[in-house]
Amino acid sequence: MLRTTLIAATGLGLLTGCGGSGGSAGSGAPQPTEQAQAAAAPVNYGNSKPAATKPFRTVPVATFDSPWALAFLPDATMLVTEKPGRLWLVTPNGGKTAVGGVPTVHDSGQGGLLFVATAPGFAQNRQIYLTYAEPGEGGDGLTLARATLGTADGKPALQGLEVLWRQLPRGNGGQFGGYIAFSPDGQSLFLTSGERQRFTPAQDPDQALGKILRLTLDGKPAPGNPHAGQTGAATIAVIDPPANTGAAAKAPVRKVTLTTPNLTPAETWTSGHRNPYGLAFDAQGRLWETEMGPQGGDELNLIEPGRNYGWPLVSYGDNYDGTPIAKPDSRPDLQQPVLYWNPVIAPAGFAFYAGNMFPEWRGSAFVGGLASTALIRLAFDGTSAREAERWDMGARIRAVMAGPDGGLWLLEDGDSGRLLHLVGNRGG
Repeated sequence: MLRTTLIAATGLGLLTGCGGSGGSAGSGAPQPTEQAQAAAAPVNYGNSKPAATKPFRTVPVATFDSPWALAFLPDATMLVTEKPGRLWLVTPNGGKTAVGGVPTVHDSGQGGLLFVATAPGFAQNRQIYLTYAEPGEGGDGLTLARATLGTADGKPALQGLEVLWRQLPRGNGGQFGGYIAFSPDGQSLFLTSGERQRFTPAQDPDQALGKILRLTLDGKPAPGNPHAGQTGAATIAVIDPPANTGAAAKAPVRKVTLTTPNLTPAETWTSGHRNPYGLAFDAQGRLWETEMGPQGGDELNLIEPGRNYGWPLVSYGDNYDGTPIAKPDSRPDLQQPVLYWNPVIAPAGFAFYAGNMFPEWRGSAFVGGLASTALIRLAFDGTSAREAERWDMGARIRAVMAGPDGGLWLLEDGDSGRLLHLVGNRGG
């Protein structure tokens, strides 16, 4: 039975009415002590400066119309999504072939065709996962689908596309999230669901907005989740912000009675997220996330089950209208980021590196920067992290992936965004 994920939007003044407690993620969730929270106070890297030289060469490979994400296939070819709704099969030297069978998407603002990932068993089943803004009555909603990469009339095409999870009711707003990471054992997937510029649903356990979800490979709530087996409210108060704005508090309230079970509590892994645009496991099996803050306060988070990461109750940034937000150290019951950026970098894309082309980078992670037009390397010491290097790339970086050749592969943002291959200065 298709799982329908329910989202609602409320103004900040309606937190109690929409079911949010303003506190922990749930009675069974682990909560850090005030002493532990203070000891883990994060460092602000917002004023870091780019390095004067780059230890790599940048090789342009191909150009796209608003590329969003890429995924490598076993033969080193790539799948690249374009936000307007196109999917490309791309060779390492830049050859492009359009992939047929792509679902209809709503290309508007931050919505469109978003993430692409190969299934853990791709070599055997040729399955891929896509996330996208699906149009429909009342607006659009984040959708997760799975298909087989096959051929039709001698050309690559998606076959047997099946929607596994969708956000209902649909509505307005950006900040979809839509990033996927598979568990190290390949048995479950994690999906980021942004709060769609609606603020308080991130604190409402009955709504999937502002959450990281843990699902089976078929899109159902995964066993062992913090609130496995629980269902949510059948009727939800919904506020849709005006299109392409975050003005949730000014929008009218409507109530939606659900026609399918509300499984949001059972599929939720963590809560209190704003706009998660990066998700990846490190070599030790720890899950990390990068998240866009408001006016300031981009975050790197260590994702642990049942934690509440605070949005919109706390942030190291302020609202776009200038109103302040309580700072994270004022709420020891909420999870602090590991580090943050203020001014923002606008993180998009996040990948760990384990290749041979740059052995000194093994164990590092790389973050693309939109506002900062930068590529950022993060170094780790267990559960601690620091910004180790930053390079000015001269363009908004939408995605970053470590390739099977040991190089880094980047996508630039925009209607002429390039696929870039970063290789060693002396070859590659």
